[in-house]
Amino acid sequence: MKKNIVLLTAGILLGTLATLRSQQQPAVSQRTPQFENADVKVWKTLIMPNQPLTMHRHDHGRTIVALQGGTLTIKPEKGPSTKVVWETGKAYWLDADPPNQLHADLNETNKPIEVMVVELQKK
Repeated sequence: MKKNIVLLTAGILLGTLATLRSQQQPAVSQRTPQFENADVKVWKTLIMPNQPLTMHRHDHGRTIVALQGGTLTIKPEKGPSTKVVWETGKAYWLDADPPNQLHADLNETNKPIEVMVVELQKK
């Protein structure tokens, strides 16, 4: 009897935590700093559906780890867009951006894309 009550309580608690977590997910695309030192800068990026990240650039190469994958469109200020597919749980390398070129990232799917970015600070 006690075991059943403990299992029922644990199930209710886990269900409540899952509901709270899903309700706490931000509704806007954002970058959240994680760690920085002289060698690397690390941040988590959440790209919500149809909400582009503002124009930006990367002066250094970086590794992307897809926490929640998807198809992303990289839209440079000038020139053609590029689509990339990031699979959940996989890591990818992206070179530094060309000099003086900004781009925006747009998630054109119906689910959020979440990645951890580890950018080198030195060339």
